[in-house]
Amino acid sequence: MVDMPHGARQETRGARNDGRPVGPMRYFGVLLLLSGVLSVLQGIAGIAKDRLFGVPRYYEYRFDLTSWGWIHLVVGVALVVVGVGVLRAMSWGRAAGVTTAAISLVTQFMFIPYYPLWSISVMALDLIILWGMARIAIA
Repeated sequence: MVDMPHGARQETRGARNDGRPVGPMRYFGVLLLLSGVLSVLQGIAGIAKDRLFGVPRYYEYRFDLTSWGWIHLVVGVALVVVGVGVLRAMSWGRAAGVTTAAISLVTQFMFIPYYPLWSISVMALDLIILWGMARIAIA
């Protein structure tokens, strides 16, 4: 918050003076954390070769589940780190949030044949993050 004349107070766009995010950025930071945790869980299940996932026969992006597990684990950790950065109102948070959400969206799209319901749910989160953070960055 910035002190204005006559006792009025005005919030800055991205963060308060104490470093906490304002309104929508807090919301998108939490969504980044949620998407990251879901991707980490998906990665752990893939690395453990859980029977949770189906294996499609003919698919262009067909990797073994361990490879997909590591991909989702790395993307999930990146989403969690960026989510913490957004919640701490870091200057790189918005750009990194949009970038990692876009990468997560693409990896989830490529993973649809293995577990459609999970992938589409995480894709919906990633789309909300992308739309919202890009809109805030432009405004």
